[in-house]
Amino acid sequence: MTIRTERDGAVLRITIDRPEARNALNLEMSRCLSEAWIELRDDPDLRVATITGAGAKAFCAGADLKEIAGFYASMSPIERRERGEHEPGLGGITRNLDPGKPVVAAVNGHCLAGGLEIALACDLRVASEHATFGLPEVRRGIIPGAGGTQRLPRLVPEGVALEMLLTGEAIDAETALRLGLVNRVVPAPRLFDEADALAHRIAANAPLAVQAIRAAVRRGRHLPMDEALRIEQFYAEPVRATEDAAEGVRAFAEKRSPVFKGR
Repeated sequence: MTIRTERDGAVLRITIDRPEARNALNLEMSRCLSEAWIELRDDPDLRVATITGAGAKAFCAGADLKEIAGFYASMSPIERRERGEHEPGLGGITRNLDPGKPVVAAVNGHCLAGGLEIALACDLRVASEHATFGLPEVRRGIIPGAGGTQRLPRLVPEGVALEMLLTGEAIDAETALRLGLVNRVVPAPRLFDEADALAHRIAANAPLAVQAIRAAVRRGRHLPMDEALRIEQFYAEPVRATEDAAEGVRAFAEKRSPVFKGR
């Protein structure tokens, strides 16, 4: 098995475990990742996930081109497009599969091609100091087809995104931090602890509120402000009526930590 999962309370830890191939994804690994995201989505006891790559050299170098190229060559362009309309994309969360809960990427080393597209589909990104980020597809005669052309310009300035996309050149961790592509950069020995601590801090909050915030941000971020505010209200009002909201007020009044149950 080249995708490992582990539960730590409300946090699901996912590891791409193929370091000898820079954690490149084959079809079976991509399918297993989809199953992990579905587990996160459907299990009420799980509130947050982390994803990382095994070893210190790579988070994920993208798709295993030897296998994936043959698979796509077996279909016509129309068949490939139809498949992309309905099935999960590379790594599951790049298309047609939203776990509905926060995902923290712990980026150790190279984060390239489909690997960066998976990281872009996550909600938060923590990087090691030696991490690199790039979408080199144009150098292979193709384009980033798992969300790279759409998600990268939504996270960094359009000109920067276009330079990365059109040249295929990578950026280092400090540049990614300055551009807002990652949330923080930490020494490699601290990477997994930092990502795990961030995930647990999120998991300690009211899960329905966390999920509503995430959904409101994702659905509203490209709308005009008046429409975005309506989206916000759509999510805010049901959360105010939950047991967790009442527990939060009680805990504040009683000067104790709240115990949230996702109800």
